[in-house]
Amino acid sequence: MSSDILFRGGRAFTPDGFAEAVLVRDGRIAAVGAESDLVRLSPAAQAVELEGGLLTPGFTDAHIHPVQAGLERAKCELSEIYGLDAYVAKVADYAMKNPDKEWIDGGGWDMSAFPNGLPHRSQLDFLDRPVYLIQRDHHAAWVNTRALEAAGITRDTPDPADGRIERDPDGTPSGVLHEGAMDLVGLLTPRPTPADADAALLDAQSYLFSLGITGWQDAIVGSYAGSDDNLSTYIEAAGAGRLKARVVGALWWDRARGVEQIPDLVDRRAKAEGLDRFRATSVKIMQDGIAENFTAAVIEPYCRCGGTGLSYVDPELLKSYVRELDELGFQVHFHAIGERAVRETLDALSGTSPENRHHVAHLQIITPQDVPRFAALGVTANLQPLWATHHAQMDELCIPFLGEERSAWQYPFADLVRHGTRFAAGSDWPVSSADPIQGMHVAVNRTEPGSSVHASYPTAQTPFLPGQSIDLRTVMNAYTAGSAWLNRSPAGAIEEGRPADLVVLDRDPFTLEPGEIWTTKARMTFVDGEQVHG
Repeated sequence: MSSDILFRGGRAFTPDGFAEAVLVRDGRIAAVGAESDLVRLSPAAQAVELEGGLLTPGFTDAHIHPVQAGLERAKCELSEIYGLDAYVAKVADYAMKNPDKEWIDGGGWDMSAFPNGLPHRSQLDFLDRPVYLIQRDHHAAWVNTRALEAAGITRDTPDPADGRIERDPDGTPSGVLHEGAMDLVGLLTPRPTPADADAALLDAQSYLFSLGITGWQDAIVGSYAGSDDNLSTYIEAAGAGRLKARVVGALWWDRARGVEQIPDLVDRRAKAEGLDRFRATSVKIMQDGIAENFTAAVIEPYCRCGGTGLSYVDPELLKSYVRELDELGFQVHFHAIGERAVRETLDALSGTSPENRHHVAHLQIITPQDVPRFAALGVTANLQPLWATHHAQMDELCIPFLGEERSAWQYPFADLVRHGTRFAAGSDWPVSSADPIQGMHVAVNRTEPGSSVHASYPTAQTPFLPGQSIDLRTVMNAYTAGSAWLNRSPAGAIEEGRPADLVVLDRDPFTLEPGEIWTTKARMTFVDGEQVHG
């Protein structure tokens, strides 16, 4: 029997448009074209029926945290529910089912479920064990009094330089720890074993395959916010053949250190050399926080509360760090949310080599004068489209504090397109859904997908800055060819000679009404022609 595979009965998404059929031989795309021509090339090929669906390249997520997500899936996981009552019920149920756990830890709570985005320690004090729950965006943690006591945090404990301890009016810690303050408690929680981390990676890989994701860039490979370094997890899984996806690790830039850490990064990169499925060739620099807790770096003060956020790395020192990383051939992967942080990253990337494929993720707020700089500098815009909607966190915790003018600068995808910016795309999972189709839906519609926990929010179906929507082909290219290019992956497009990393979608989203894109699902996923899902 022939080992060739013929995908037929639908359409294939190609760089030049659509094709009728695709032939795969020995794990690579052998031919693309009319079904009758490919049948003549391989009469005995095994047929995979598309059933009217769409064949796409495997998706590559350019900003994601799979090991952390896998670990959270095994803990007290709150991301699929919403509201204080639901959170408390889930925590109580988890504690009852895990009576021997010294700590109750997990995460996924949404700031918008609480007044001013702030839960309180007292809401978790019904437990006699310490509780540590990471916020959905991973920029804060909700803890109870027992956890604060375990860490020795009192009204006299100073805020760390890169974070903030939220406090009651009398100065008593209220139970929310922002940014670097998370480590004050997070590092006390039980550490996952190497076996735990390996199981988390494999669980995440299986889940991502079910969404059609065949490659990714892990946006933090290092110790951060109570999470342990996962470099050895990737190296061991790749060396043993358990890692089938194509992965790049972004090595964490320790913002408490400076240029002296660069030799360590070079050594860490070398540890992954020679592996087929994993390379540690990127460096992640988090330049600011998030707008909801006022740690995103903005130019003009926040409305109502004042302050201009945090630049975690001194902008002048940042330029020298990036220059040295660039000369060493590292790709720099930036986190930038506020418009000042975006400007600081672009300033730092000025004069660097486009060959290193530097990119800036999130890009919530960009001043109009900075939008053209991405294309001019050869910097890739790494989009997380799911956030560009009217959800509670946006309407209640961002827009009122950003102000009218600055709010209109958010997620300017169409403006970036008009200036010729190169796109990649990702999810930031477990911060938000890992499903690329949901992200594509938002990029096109600027509304919440029907599957979202926020879909019933009053303005969820009101387009958010609709003039910044982009077409489906553009955003699908970002999740495929764009992100694969960023990772130097040989996959990412349906073309002869490419690896057969492919996804069969259960319908063709290009034939749907735009508001129905989110209903599309990955039915089968292939890596090197091997079926890994479906």
